[in-house]
Amino acid sequence: MDFKRFTVGNYSYGSSDPGKVDYAPGVTNVNFEDPTFFEHIKDSSHANYENIQRYVECLGLCHTIIVEEKEIKGEKALIYNASSPDELALVNGARHFGFAFEERDDDNNMVFDYYGETRRYKLLNVLEFTSARKRMTVIVKSEDGRYIVVCKGADSIISARLKPD
Repeated sequence: MDFKRFTVGNYSYGSSDPGKVDYAPGVTNVNFEDPTFFEHIKDSSHANYENIQRYVECLGLCHTIIVEEKEIKGEKALIYNASSPDELALVNGARHFGFAFEERDDDNNMVFDYYGETRRYKLLNVLEFTSARKRMTVIVKSEDGRYIVVCKGADSIISARLKPD
């Protein structure tokens, strides 16, 4: 799977036929191009800015990725090892958008680089994906004290559990 398109708020981003994009060393399973998205993610006054921030944060938080450091073309790069190509695509998508998972530290914090700023989220619980549940859930606590529950999975499973409004 490649990360190509998504919808957040009232906007759809990406292209079904993206051009050549240069990705950071180690970024795989991403084939995303959309100049409008990169304008919106940087413009804090844009109507969709907060939605995009939450979406990218969710992409980056809900996973069981293991990180390795390797040298690629003379540069140190973080390589993600994932349980599935889908998980790899989603977390590398967040990385491409500036929310790069770096490690799980000794205190069970998920550590991210967000445009040069280090962010830590205390990992409180992981409900692993199973074929019966058809979804995965993580519960974290952000540095500002917010509790965040992120669930990802099959559309048929997630949609059935959403409120109609």
